[in-house]
Amino acid sequence: DAQKRSDQALFGILQGGVDRSSRERSAAGLLPLDLPGYAIGGLSVGEHPSQMYSTLDFTTPLLPENKPRYLMGVGRPVDLLESVCRGIDLFDCVLPTRNGRNAMAFTSRGAVRIRNQKYQRDPDPLDRDCNCPVCRRYTRAYLRHLFLSHEMLGPILLSWHNLAYYQTLMRLMREAIRENRLAEFRTSQLAAWGENV
Repeated sequence: DAQKRSDQALFGILQGGVDRSSRERSAAGLLPLDLPGYAIGGLSVGEHPSQMYSTLDFTTPLLPENKPRYLMGVGRPVDLLESVCRGIDLFDCVLPTRNGRNAMAFTSRGAVRIRNQKYQRDPDPLDRDCNCPVCRRYTRAYLRHLFLSHEMLGPILLSWHNLAYYQTLMRLMREAIRENRLAEFRTSQLAAWGENV
């Protein structure tokens, strides 16, 4: 009865930290409510990523496959990929904009810390594989200059790029799922990022 608008979905939040029995009890209380979707909370709060992944391994199967499964507050690209591979559908996180404001860009080959000296004269875009307006128009050297000069355009541009990168990453994962090649995409993307999971 609490839902007043039909264009909104009320999700139940499954809690329990990394404890399996707590997660199972939480799911047992939520599933009879037959909600439009289910959120997984209480992760990415300081535990090692491997603990988060193993928790998802036993938590995600507790939730219906025909309803959205939302992992709250998780946003590193590697965590998005690992979570999608474990059945997660939705995310929210401040990382694209917070890190953009703090001179870090996410790219198809890993993070770029644009204040680093090595980008002082770098004529390349942030990400050669990205077609966002920032990568089409600005060099790493210019973006570095903006941050070192404390120009407000720098954080705006890196935030814009990071949001575009996340949209592209999620689109590529959806395509890989549709084409039944998510495992191959995961392997190639982890290698490109230099991640060992």
